[in-house]
Amino acid sequence: MNAELSQEPLPGSAAAGPVSTARPPTGAVPRVLVLFLALLVVVALVAVGLLWQKVGGMQENLARQSSDTQARAMEARAAAREAQDLARETAARLAVTDAKLGEATLQRGQIDELLLSLSRSRDETLVVDLESSVRLAQQQAQLTLSAEPLLAALRTADQRLERAAQPRLEPVRRAIARDTEQIRSTQIADTQGMLEKLDDLVRQIDEVPLLNAVLASRPVQGEATVEPPAEHWWLRAWQLVRAEATRLVRVSRIDQPEAALLAPEQAYFLRENLKLRLLNVRMGLLARQFPSARADAAAAAFALHRYFDPAARRTQQFANTLSEVQAQLKSVELPRVDETLTALATAAAGR
Repeated sequence: MNAELSQEPLPGSAAAGPVSTARPPTGAVPRVLVLFLALLVVVALVAVGLLWQKVGGMQENLARQSSDTQARAMEARAAAREAQDLARETAARLAVTDAKLGEATLQRGQIDELLLSLSRSRDETLVVDLESSVRLAQQQAQLTLSAEPLLAALRTADQRLERAAQPRLEPVRRAIARDTEQIRSTQIADTQGMLEKLDDLVRQIDEVPLLNAVLASRPVQGEATVEPPAEHWWLRAWQLVRAEATRLVRVSRIDQPEAALLAPEQAYFLRENLKLRLLNVRMGLLARQFPSARADAAAAAFALHRYFDPAARRTQQFANTLSEVQAQLKSVELPRVDETLTALATAAAGR
């Protein structure tokens, strides 16, 4: 075999030159091969040792990682259980919170309804109270014929409405302002002054002269009233005789013949009837029957003009006072507060 190997030419040997025919020693080839194999075995053993060491390290790493993974898995399971417990607890708390929120919402709705009911009831009570106070003040004003009770009631009502601060009651405040302005712009008659004037007229009626009365103290028209000197006694006597003669017969113009034909007893009843007329005016004024009071005052003025002497000073004073009373009776009625009462009724009805 060795001979065959030695005889075969190596590739490329032709270019290199002739092949050497010398053969190595027989014991040298197996020794090299053994050494080579031993070297390979040592290398293989070293490689196996290194590989085994590396595999051991990998196993340790894998074991450590596995233990870490298990620990983390256990921690994750524990965290998951805690999360589940926390979720269940949170869900329970959320359910309780929802229930409490529902109760709070229900209670808030009930409280809102209660507050609304209380506010509406308070407003209704305020409106009813204001309406009662305004009506009572109007009656007091009619009894006293003074606008002060009515103005005071309207002022108090406006202050209470301002403190209430309810928008739906603003129309009532505007109506109160208009009625207050109307009352302040209206002239109110002095009732007490009228009553005093009527009392004076009743006392003076007996002193007012009738149209058919013979007044001895009235001088004759065109006659001189100068006293003659003391030494002309005969002239004085003549004036006295003449004056007495002129008083026996008088000629005057009377537009109402029935006034001249009035008997003394009829004159008494005429004066008493005039007193009753004036007293009726007084009673009508106190009873707030203004139309009847004005009618009685007109009847008294007509009787005065028809049966009493218009030229007498007392008659003229009496007529002037009676005319003042008649003029005041025309403006004696107080203005009404119907606009305020209507606004209060509308607010009470909830419109």
